[in-house]
Amino acid sequence: MEKQVTASYNSPLNRRYDLDWLRVIAFIILIFFHVGMFFNYWGWHIKNNEQSSLIQIPMYFSSWWRMSLLFMISGAGVYFALGSRSSGAFAKERVVRIFIPLVFGMFVIVPPQIFIERLTQGATFSYAEFYKTVFDFKPYPSGSFSWHHLWYLVYIFFYSIVGLPLLLFIRKNEALTARWAQFFRNPFALIVIPVLWHVMGDILLEARFPTTNDLIHDWKQHFHYFTLFVCGFILCTQEAFWEGLKTNRKVLLLVWLILSPIVYYYYFTEREIGEGERIVYRFIRTTNTWCILLSIFGFAYIHLRFTNRFLRYANEAVYPFYILHQTVIICLVYPIINAQFSILSKFIYLSAATFAVCLFFYHFVISRLNILRLFFGLKPLKSKKLTKPETAPIS
Repeated sequence: MEKQVTASYNSPLNRRYDLDWLRVIAFIILIFFHVGMFFNYWGWHIKNNEQSSLIQIPMYFSSWWRMSLLFMISGAGVYFALGSRSSGAFAKERVVRIFIPLVFGMFVIVPPQIFIERLTQGATFSYAEFYKTVFDFKPYPSGSFSWHHLWYLVYIFFYSIVGLPLLLFIRKNEALTARWAQFFRNPFALIVIPVLWHVMGDILLEARFPTTNDLIHDWKQHFHYFTLFVCGFILCTQEAFWEGLKTNRKVLLLVWLILSPIVYYYYFTEREIGEGERIVYRFIRTTNTWCILLSIFGFAYIHLRFTNRFLRYANEAVYPFYILHQTVIICLVYPIINAQFSILSKFIYLSAATFAVCLFFYHFVISRLNILRLFFGLKPLKSKKLTKPETAPIS
């Protein structure tokens, strides 16, 4: 397989292939994660006739950091996007490449998921009869109007637009971010200050604002995800940030390797803990997650700064895959809910079939029609080769 090494950090193209790789990897993990949701004991839209706690071990690990990683990568992508366009052009680009696919997804991609879930609950209506209820605009789960797995698009769209003045201020103040970069090269500052910030958010907001993914009432998640989004943006303002992660990557790795078994212990024992112990656990869990994120960036900065044919293909394909995958999974699982096959065989089948179906629709349908490219957040074919490389639409 061909390998092309990237240019320097300050290359005119500003292409960060390590971030492209991380983004593709994170969404591949997301697909496996949602396949696994069919089999575990956590709440989901449709469940297999047999569940397993074993599958929750790797799923729990990825749940600590997967979405946080994506929000940081999205923030980094916004930094580079703002470097090649005005704020007005940037806002227009967000509408075209995020908001339009979101609306399309809510009216075309998500409804089949809700329809199949209703069938498993005993409904007998046709899809045409069900689809009329989408236009009642009654929110799921009591109604049929929802963004389901596309909540991530909602959040990065609003973070990009609402946070634009702050992001522009940060981008224009290089002296300020240079001082931040120097300060956070100290491993103690790099770990402790962000951890204190996130733990404070948990303590103040967790009881009042449990996770909803509904945008309006999800203030604890906004506190964390918007912070991570801005952190990803700030990381790209100075090369010194990345050199600091490179220098400290092994320390960060060691910290989360030590703390992860403790987090697992608290999860699997499921015992009641007092308020003091709960605060200690919050510090351990948050430190663990933060060190995982930073070590991933540090190692990727060293080992993934190259491109090849797979990355060039996957970098565009990953967005349609993300939009399609959960609907594909739910359509595939419905006929086999009560099939007498092992969980492992079903998991392998669903994973392979989901990737195959998404690949078919992307390669043979979506990528070839400009109207579908618009609905899936891709650039039109006529301008694809005329546009200089930039961050992908879900960055």
